[in-house]
Amino acid sequence: MDKIAVLTSGGDAPGMNACIRAVVRTALNMNMDIYGVERGYAGLIKGEITRLGTRSVSDMIHKGGTFLRTARCPEFKDIEAQRRAAEALSAFGIEGLVAIGGDGTFRGAKDLSENFGIKVIGIPGTIDNDLAYTDYTVGFDTAVNTVLWAINNLRDTMHSHDRVSLLEVMGRACGDIALYAGVAGGAEYVLVPEIPYDLDEIASNIKKSYLRGKTSNMIILAEGAGNRDEIAAYIQEKSGISVKVTNFGYIQRGGSPNMQDRLLAARFGYKAVELLKNDKDSCAVGIRKNKVITVPFDEVSKAKKDFDKELYDIAHVLSL
Repeated sequence: MDKIAVLTSGGDAPGMNACIRAVVRTALNMNMDIYGVERGYAGLIKGEITRLGTRSVSDMIHKGGTFLRTARCPEFKDIEAQRRAAEALSAFGIEGLVAIGGDGTFRGAKDLSENFGIKVIGIPGTIDNDLAYTDYTVGFDTAVNTVLWAINNLRDTMHSHDRVSLLEVMGRACGDIALYAGVAGGAEYVLVPEIPYDLDEIASNIKKSYLRGKTSNMIILAEGAGNRDEIAAYIQEKSGISVKVTNFGYIQRGGSPNMQDRLLAARFGYKAVELLKNDKDSCAVGIRKNKVITVPFDEVSKAKKDFDKELYDIAHVLSL
């Protein structure tokens, strides 16, 4: 295989630029032509494809977001949209594609491969860490550290004013950001979609801690675990302690990737190009026990993520 392309799709994640850089420079080292697709599958359908060189990715490894830009593309579920994408690749003589993103990106990669015979390698780039086949995704560790920064800052203010802080972080169906940041930040309560919680018990414990002289508490809420305003209002009513809500939002998706995500990006990008160069079957790359692995897209979609209940229990013990 001599001509390949790379795109980023779905939500952006710290480390995507580092990943593109690894793909581009590995491809050039292997004497392959490399092209960038702008705005993910939406751009691919429109043929927004540009040839890349080593200077295209200079000074990119430390930058958040994705210089190729990204977009969500519900239209790509339609086979005619997939056909247009395949034709766009064919027009440039492109034989393989590296797709960086989350589960939606991988579904598109699987469809493009199965329906039109395009060799596609998927790289997991999503802050939610919600792909079960891999231990970690590019962007997750940086996002957790960004949340940790927020926890540290919020604690100062909550302690100064004798208040409870409820910090909502991303994670619709996966509470990993809330869990890891909660443990590392010493949060008193971590609310995630995987584990039921009792607001009456939380409010009672907060009131008891206040009477013992502990006048500030930190609650980390994954966005998929409940409505932040309703939870805060209920706890405040039952405990009699002021609860202030902070929605961290898109701040956790940006910023310079940390060491962990830069290393993942380098390892995943190199492996993806190597697979295409050797004309291997379409698949996703990931990491298990610090070893880069390959998994067929069928297995990726069937894999069920196991929530780290042991770490959750540790968070509860350490919050007492």
